[in-house]
Amino acid sequence: QVRLVESGGGLVQPGGSLRLSCAVSGIVFKLYDMGWYRQAPGNEREKVAIITSRGRTDHVDSVKGRFTISRDTEKKIVYLQMNNLKPEDTAVYYCKAGTLTSAGLVGNYWGQGTQVTVSS
Repeated sequence: QVRLVESGGGLVQPGGSLRLSCAVSGIVFKLYDMGWYRQAPGNEREKVAIITSRGRTDHVDSVKGRFTISRDTEKKIVYLQMNNLKPEDTAVYYCKAGTLTSAGLVGNYWGQGTQVTVSS
């Protein structure tokens, strides 16, 4: 059974930091490309960051310099370090396992999501 379990969300003030974790089981983790996505109320789900099986990363412009995706292959965990958080970062954050193609990260393995709220 494939499981992706996110944790680390919560309420934080603007300028604060959070680190999200996504624990993965049921797949050969080292073979998968991984991604973090987010969905704010009324918006479509959007990509935040991708890390390939070889460790190459890509972050969307709105989070560059503030967020960092990483992975621990031994622990089978993907992280999203989020610094200098802004109210517009408020969303449910999801991790995804798949294969990176020209069409994006293709796959059907998603976590259940973790809420991040940035507010004073």
